[in-house]
Amino acid sequence: MLVLLLVGAAGSGYAQSTGTPQGGVPRVLVPTGSRPTAPSTLVRPVAPASGVLYPWRLHVTITVFWIGEQATDRNPVANRKSSWDQNWLANYGGYDDPEPTNRIANHTTGEFRPKTFVPKLNPFYVALPYNDVVSSNQHKTEASRVIPWFARMRPEPGESVCRGRWLQIYNGRRSCYAQWEDCGPWVTDDWEYVFGSKPPKTTQNGAAGLDISPAVRDFLGLASGKKVHWRFVEAAQVPYGPWKKYGSARNDSSQPVNPGQRPPDDADLETQRRYMEYLRKLRDEEYLKKPLSELQH
Repeated sequence: MLVLLLVGAAGSGYAQSTGTPQGGVPRVLVPTGSRPTAPSTLVRPVAPASGVLYPWRLHVTITVFWIGEQATDRNPVANRKSSWDQNWLANYGGYDDPEPTNRIANHTTGEFRPKTFVPKLNPFYVALPYNDVVSSNQHKTEASRVIPWFARMRPEPGESVCRGRWLQIYNGRRSCYAQWEDCGPWVTDDWEYVFGSKPPKTTQNGAAGLDISPAVRDFLGLASGKKVHWRFVEAAQVPYGPWKKYGSARNDSSQPVNPGQRPPDDADLETQRRYMEYLRKLRDEEYLKKPLSELQH
């Protein structure tokens, strides 16, 4: 069954066909099959989490934001920097122009990006209204208590465990995946919504609770003010798709590094994780190249 789901997703331009059962909660199937693993010497022991299913946040109003967006009355902070990356615009590779005529949006090829350059970071990014750190050496007091994966990440003081976290976003009969790369809209302390069950506390922009990038907007056919369902997912639950087409590994200073180069055994956990993600990508690409007749045996 898993094989057929994976092949179906690939054959339909990465779109995932889903249904909505009684009660309105989306039934979005996430592949969680076996993945290749790097040698055990590469990874410090971490509690397994690939089977974790986080709760859906339902009927959340979205707004669209983009890297390089200038400050306006409705966007008081320019997006040349993010909450976690002082060189976000440069590290991304340029202005993530939201104008549809200046973008590529093709479900068949999986191209969702600006026409003028190839992004160096994942163009499928989002912002949520919480920041887990207050400085380069300090977390917020509630972070270790309210963030579900905090304990098993074992971060250094001031090391964000939210940056780069994967979300699944559902709209209509299609879902996509994106990474948490900035904080907002409007506030950065709303942990009761992000990790709890309360609605967003901000009232601006229709009580918006999720900022999405132009690539997410184009993939799902959305516009600011629309509503989606979203939830956190583990990296191992994210299938290969347009959200993994671009972007390379980052080191601690957020500079791109070669994702195909095996890190040394004493590399930091984030570098090891990125390398394992690269291996998973190679595996998924080879898997989807196989003919259906071979996969069914």
